[in-house]
This record gives sequence, structure tokens and C-alpha cells, in this order.
Amino acid sequence: MPPLSTQRVLLRTPHNRALPRCHAVGRRAYATDKEERESFKGQLYQSTNERVEREREQQARYAQIREAQKRSRGTPAWLVPFVLSAGIASGYYLSQRGSIGNASTASTAPLSEAIPPQHDTAPANLQAAWSDFRAIVGEENISTQVDDLKAHSGSEWSSYPSLPSDQPFAIIKPGTTEEVSGVMKVCHKRRIPVTAYSGGTALEGHFAATRGGICIDFSRMDQILTLHKEDLDVVVQPAVGWETLNEELAEHGLFFPPDPGPGAMIGGMVGTGCSGTNAYRYGTMKDWVLSLTVVMADGTIVKTKQRPRKSSAGYDLTRTFIGSEGTLGLVTEAVLKVTPLPQNIRVAVCTFDSIREAANCVFKVVGAGVPIAAIEILDDVQMRCINQAGGTSRQWKEVPTLFFKFSGTPTSVKEHISMVQGLAKGTGSKTFEFARNKEEGDELWSARKEALWSVMAQKKDSTDHVWTTDVAVPISRLADIIEETKHDISKSGLMGSIVGHVGDGNFHAIILYNGREHDVADGLVHRMVKRAIEMEGTATGEHGVGLVKRDYLPHEIGDEGVDLMRKVSLNDSSACLLPLSSV
Repeated sequence: MPPLSTQRVLLRTPHNRALPRCHAVGRRAYATDKEERESFKGQLYQSTNERVEREREQQARYAQIREAQKRSRGTPAWLVPFVLSAGIASGYYLSQRGSIGNASTASTAPLSEAIPPQHDTAPANLQAAWSDFRAIVGEENISTQVDDLKAHSGSEWSSYPSLPSDQPFAIIKPGTTEEVSGVMKVCHKRRIPVTAYSGGTALEGHFAATRGGICIDFSRMDQILTLHKEDLDVVVQPAVGWETLNEELAEHGLFFPPDPGPGAMIGGMVGTGCSGTNAYRYGTMKDWVLSLTVVMADGTIVKTKQRPRKSSAGYDLTRTFIGSEGTLGLVTEAVLKVTPLPQNIRVAVCTFDSIREAANCVFKVVGAGVPIAAIEILDDVQMRCINQAGGTSRQWKEVPTLFFKFSGTPTSVKEHISMVQGLAKGTGSKTFEFARNKEEGDELWSARKEALWSVMAQKKDSTDHVWTTDVAVPISRLADIIEETKHDISKSGLMGSIVGHVGDGNFHAIILYNGREHDVADGLVHRMVKRAIEMEGTATGEHGVGLVKRDYLPHEIGDEGVDLMRKVSLNDSSACLLPLSSV
């Protein structure tokens, strides 16, 4: 990976032409040559004139149609068919120009009226496309190996039980935005479905190739392109991992707050709108993305905006793509905000007799407005799994536990710890201990990061599976839903733990089951989701909808909301990106 240093930056004009000069990294790129600036202005005037001319042509055609209609009123009957034919022909021409369309004018697209895309995954079509892909990315960057196809269609921690047929025809590994565009043009022309893949850590079946086609693996696009240290932003490609990014940023005293599971990469983090343990203080992925470069289904390359921290220019396209889970376009570049690395961090661990007491403590702390960096909850089952897995160097009390992270000045951290300790005691805490130094703090916090892996370590054989899922509710209902969900898991006879970023009402259930117990686990998860929605919460706080929770969207946001999403995603040019009606 190249160092975070000065690199060339190209100023893009409205016609996507690169002006060949810029100043040093970290400062805005300006064309230094007078002729180049005049060229930019000329192109701007040209695009404005073209738009005005198009509008004049359309107005003239409308006037022609209206005049023909007026004349037809006094036209002999034998001439009427000819006038009508002329009007129909003009209307058809205008529809092809985009002025008059024969498609539905409704603002939403109900599933019953949506026309599903017609994919072509016939062997002959795919084999012909293989030759096209080879010309774009090179034969060495295409894989049809069975093991590779299987690895790119599911994982042992995914909650979606992939079928043997849920595999792509080939794995394509482009190296640039232009190569992604070329691949998508081929797929659009040949009607081949596409699934995107970056880190492969998604939990709800996001990269299962349910329609076959191809998988675009972004592993070659793993570069940190440019750090604008003075502007506190960084430009990265989609296969950059958040952990790798933070290792590089730390050398400059900076960090990128969103921290989902280990191995997650920026492309998938954008797709799911992820968050992580830092979300309580720093917000979620949508709060840290300034701009995206996206390749649309037909190969069109779109940049959602430039690098300012705020903009009132047009629609917020950036946030439209965040959380779209690959249904709208493929992210090939992202401009991310970064922030100074906290210099003083303390970690505290607090135990309780019951999960409700622990959840009530969170409610009290949030209500008091204490500016904590993170609050995590782990129930007694989770603490027992961590002990048995031996992933940390200490043994923990196997009771409901809260992990607090504090950051700020030494004085403010001391004050905040004192406030939280008092609130915890008032809600029934039994112990409250602190890390004495950074190493011990990392050790304490590592217990939270070991949650999924420690439960997976309890699997007895290959027939055991893990189902990890999440919901989020208003903070006032947190204690209710955690207690009810924990009781439901206990009653089911399955082993399941509760963990979560509870500062913002988000928690996870990690359930272990075997093949015969799938329906029991399925019932637990669906009751948990139903419970959250009835409490005015959401089916997913950060994992994404994927294939498992899509049927809950109408219950959460209403049919009209889902129909609007479908209207946005379901059109002829997006047929290869598996929109909402066909996923």
C-alpha cells in the first residue's frame, strides 16, 4: 500500500475531463493556466446553451402538436387519420427524447405493477461474456474455481442459508473504476445479474448470488489514495479495511470512527450503512462519508459531490447510496471524514445481577447526557462464552456486564467516570473497575470484539450454525426488548447471547443451532424483529436488510415507503443490480 503522501489530483470538469494540474495534497486543486480556466468556463457555458437549446426544441415540438390538433378540429373527416398519425409519430419521438413517456407516472412502484428484470444466464451468454471480461480485466483476474465461487456466495456466520445454486458463474476482479464500468456495460448489454463483494463479513445474506450471474470482487481496489490532513478527509478505494485505514491514520494522529466487525471494508460498510462500538458518540457510516464515486448498472460513472463538509447543491446522492446494499450502484471510491485521534482514553467495566438492571443503567447514563465514547452490553451467556473460548487473558464474572469507553481531557474523563459510577450504583451495579493503562484498556475492550467468535467456538460439529442478527429501538424501550428477547431465547432451549451498542438502542443476538433446530432459531429471530418494530424500532440497526429481513420493510416503513424505494431502483438500466423486487 503506498504511503499517505502527496499525489496528483485531477480537477474534474462538468464533462469529466481532467485539468492536468493541482497543488499539493491537502489543498484544493486549482488550474494554474489561464487557458485551462477559460476552457472550464467555456464548457460550463456550452452545457448551459445545450440545455437551453434542448428546451427550445421541445417547446417548438409541443407547439407544432398543439397547432396540428387545432387544425384537426376543422379538418375534413378523410384527413383526420393523417393528422392523428402525425401526432402519434411526434409523441413517440418525444417519448424517445424523454419528454413524453409511456411509462407509469405514479410516484411509487407497487410490486404488483413492477416488471421484474429479465436476466440472461444461459451458458452461451455467460461464456461469450467471459471473453468480454477477459479483455477488460485480464484472464488472471477472473476465477471460475469451485472453492472460490463458494467462498463468494456465503459464510458460516451468515444468517441466510445459501443454496447450492446461489453461486455466481465467475468472480471478476477489476482494478479501476473504469474497469468496473466496462464490466457493468457488458452485464447491462447481456442482461447478466451482478453481486458485489468486498470484505465478505456481511451477516444477512447480502452477497449470496441468488440469480447467478457474476460476482465483482473489489480486492484489487484496496488503496488509500489521498489524505487531506488539513481538511480532515481521506480518499479510499472500496477494499480498504477500516482497521488498515486506522493503522495508517494513527501515524498522523487521526482516526476513522465507524468500527464494525473485524475484516469489514469500506465498500460493504457504505452498502449496509454500518456503525459499530463508537456509534454512540460519533454516529454511523452515513455521518462520515462526504462523497462517493459510483458505477451505475449501465456502466455510467457518477460522483455524488466534491469534498466540502456541507453542500446545498441538488439531491443528497451520497446518502442515497449509503445503505442501498448494492441495489443502486457499485461504490469504487469514497471520500471519508476523519477526526483527531483521542489522546486520553479510559475503559471501565461494570457488572449487574440482571440484564434489565444493566439496560436501565444505560438509559440513565444516556438521559444524563454524559458524553461517553461507547457503551456496550454483554449478557451472562456471552461472558461465559468468552471465558470458555479463552480469547482474552483474564477470567470474567459470568453476569450481565457493561463496557464503557471514555475519551477527552484528563479532567473531563475523570468527571465523566465519576458520574457514570454514581448512576451505575443507583441502578444496582455490583462492581465497577477501571483499566490502569492503554494496554489493559485494550484487553478489557477486546472481550467485546471477541463476542461472535467466542460463540462460534461453542459449535460441537459441522452441523451447528450461528445466527447473528440485530435490531434497534428507542432508548426508553431498550430494557423491555432485551429482557423479553433473552427470556424468549432461554425458553427456546437454544444457546444464544445478547450483545450490543446499547448507547443508541441497538443490540444483537447471537444464536447457536443445528440443522434440526433451524425453525426454532428462525422463530426467535422473527419474534425479535416483530417485537422491535412494534416498539417503533427497526428490523436492523446496522447489519442491513439483506435477504432475511426484506419482508419486514413494509411493516416498518409502510408499503408506500418500500414502493418508493422500488421506484428508485427498478428501471431498465438497473436490471443487472438485483433491485428490491428480484433480490
